[in-house]
Amino acid sequence: MKKLVLTFFAASVALLSAGFTASAQGKYGADSAECIKYLSYYQEYYKQKNYDSALPNWRRAYALCPATASQNMFVHGTTLMTQQYNKVKDAAWKSAIVDTILTLQDQRMTAYPKNRATILNNKGQYMINYRGEDAAYLYKNLNEIMDELGAGTKRDILVKVLQASISLYRENQLQADEVIGMYDKVSELIEKAEAKNESDEEENLKAKATIESLFADSKVASCDNLIAIFGPRYEADPENITLVSNIVKLMNTAEDCASNDLYLKAVTSMYKLDPSYKSAYALFRLNSARGNIADAGKYMEEAIAAPESDPATDAQYYYELALFAYKNGMRSKAYESARKAIDMDYGYAGKAYIILGNLWASVSCDGDVNKYARYWAATDCYQKARSADPTVADEASASISSVSRYYPEASEIFMYDLGAGQSYTVSCGGMTATTTVRVNNR
Repeated sequence: MKKLVLTFFAASVALLSAGFTASAQGKYGADSAECIKYLSYYQEYYKQKNYDSALPNWRRAYALCPATASQNMFVHGTTLMTQQYNKVKDAAWKSAIVDTILTLQDQRMTAYPKNRATILNNKGQYMINYRGEDAAYLYKNLNEIMDELGAGTKRDILVKVLQASISLYRENQLQADEVIGMYDKVSELIEKAEAKNESDEEENLKAKATIESLFADSKVASCDNLIAIFGPRYEADPENITLVSNIVKLMNTAEDCASNDLYLKAVTSMYKLDPSYKSAYALFRLNSARGNIADAGKYMEEAIAAPESDPATDAQYYYELALFAYKNGMRSKAYESARKAIDMDYGYAGKAYIILGNLWASVSCDGDVNKYARYWAATDCYQKARSADPTVADEASASISSVSRYYPEASEIFMYDLGAGQSYTVSCGGMTATTTVRVNNR
């Protein structure tokens, strides 16, 4: 079997080389009639999806024809080799076929350089499909493709090369700073990637989220690692905006990394060198972590007001501001910010409704009915949270169970000329809501 595999591979390479040898002898080579004949033969079988009959005729066409005869020889040949790969079981044979598929891409790039970017992206995808378990191979080869194509690199390649670097890190074959460097590289490329339509833009956003998730789950960017790697670099070049922005971005992804001195220095430098919504947001996190309540709120308001921030980011910031304000006793600001996060949505409505529910459940209300009505209003918010976001459903259900204990007895609420299911408007603590009367059924 080994001899057969080697013979197959040698024959395939010989066929590829033969196609180029004839290129100096016209579009269809020295024996143009035979070239055209076998092109016609294999193409007819190929159209019928009779790949078994197409393959030997394709081999003859490739042996006889120069590369200029038809670019489809490369495209169809790749499909035919793929069909063979799916049929055979022997690992060595499969490996030989993969080598042939990749060689086809190289030959096609040489013959048709105008299509180089597309072909190179395709080659990267074939590497992922057929050698996806070889992290070292992917790390080296996909990295080379990225270096050449830049922001034109396929999303799958960006994701896979980061996965490969993380795998090598876990196998002690890469250092933390190399993985961090790769994350920074692929993040920059996905940010620059052009979208041809809304669907393309959505796929770019999904790839970006995957990249962020992979990196966060890898635990490479621990606070200790970041400080050890970037501390000396910052001290050597504190006014390098690219460096300080990268430090801030990475420390934002790490857990419990917003209160160390390097983060403080980097954020301060970034805000000084390039005031923006990102630097204002970083200063919000910093001041929040350090208990500087007034400054934190000021910087978050500035981040939201910045014209360059997009609606999805603003929705996130409104939710974070609502949570921050609620935790620090700023009820009206928490209410206002949560309402804005709900109106904008972008995935934050459920969490913001939880905050509104908590605000109603904890507010002090004057009046005999209002002392119960606040719990009805809280229940409405928790129910809306559960409907808006399945990830907070358990928390919302637990909160409903908690506040329902404070519903009045039916006999008690009847004294106020009210009954279960009736509409009621409650106002207290600067909040107003129309809710539904609920009673304790115990």
